[in-house]
Amino acid sequence: MLWEKILSFDLWGNSGENYLRSVGLFVFLILVFFLTQKIITAKIKKVTEKTKNDVDDFVLGVIQDIKPPFYIFISLYIAIQPLNLDPTFNKVIYGTFLLVIVVQLILTAQRAIDYVMRKKIITGDGDENRESMISTLGQIAKWLLWIVGALLVLSNLGVDVTSLIAGLGIGGIAVALAAQNILGDVFASFSIYVDKPFEVGDFIKINKDMGTVLKIGIKTTRIKTLKGNEMSIPNKKLTDAELHNFTRMEERRKIFNVGVAYETPKEKLEKIKPMMIEIFESLGDKARLERVHFKGLGDSSLNFEISFSSQETNFKEFMDIIEDLNFNIFERFSAEGINFAYPTQTIHLSNEKEN
Repeated sequence: MLWEKILSFDLWGNSGENYLRSVGLFVFLILVFFLTQKIITAKIKKVTEKTKNDVDDFVLGVIQDIKPPFYIFISLYIAIQPLNLDPTFNKVIYGTFLLVIVVQLILTAQRAIDYVMRKKIITGDGDENRESMISTLGQIAKWLLWIVGALLVLSNLGVDVTSLIAGLGIGGIAVALAAQNILGDVFASFSIYVDKPFEVGDFIKINKDMGTVLKIGIKTTRIKTLKGNEMSIPNKKLTDAELHNFTRMEERRKIFNVGVAYETPKEKLEKIKPMMIEIFESLGDKARLERVHFKGLGDSSLNFEISFSSQETNFKEFMDIIEDLNFNIFERFSAEGINFAYPTQTIHLSNEKEN
């Protein structure tokens, strides 16, 4: 008799039997979720012990992050669907259910972001600037996830998010206008990170400034100039201007002139070209002669133009090669009695007598 009374009990238009079925379904779903999580976790742990990659560790972490409140609210939401409940109560349960789902998805996405960032940092070369850039991008992505998640929950609860999005857009425009220079440098730093026109340690030239890159920051890039001082250049200036990266040169090429005196005999002039060939041959692999030409007759010199290239891209080492080359040219010219020209001016005086 008692059991029949319980089954026939009526509350808010639902019989006791309906309530018992919902409770049973609720408990059953919790047990299913709990046992499924335990079984999958145990199987993945066995796999992680046999593999060296960390993908299975990531999956294991995602499953272990699923806490009891998550499947309790899901079970509750599913169990009460057959019941005829107060609309306000249903709305609260639906909102809680939606919130729990979105939060769990965001936490999973954040774990994925952390996993990708960790992989990027590990596979890097230990560059602190690169790690800082990756970390900043990760934090921005996480904030965007929470903003999108909040808007999604509010929209599904019947809240008009159009005005909210418009307000955020106007506020964002106001902030962007107020800090456009800073934001320009920040976005430029991301462009530098993605395009990689230069890296830390590269020797670059920007307009008239030259130096070695010390650090690529969020707003500025620091360069140590040839004079030894440290210079900070806004990142936007680096992305807008013409930039030369000498570190990535495959070889250097130089064209220079040698001027000899007009008094030099023709037979000695004809010796200059084979002499230059011998000088470059003595340098071995350091430099490769491309051409030697008697270029022309200057104001005070007979000009020879020499072009050569070198695979030595380091500036100091390249200057050492030029130094050796100059010493060799000076020594060979002196031995042959060929004089270098220097600016001269001849003045002709008239000897005519006045009438």
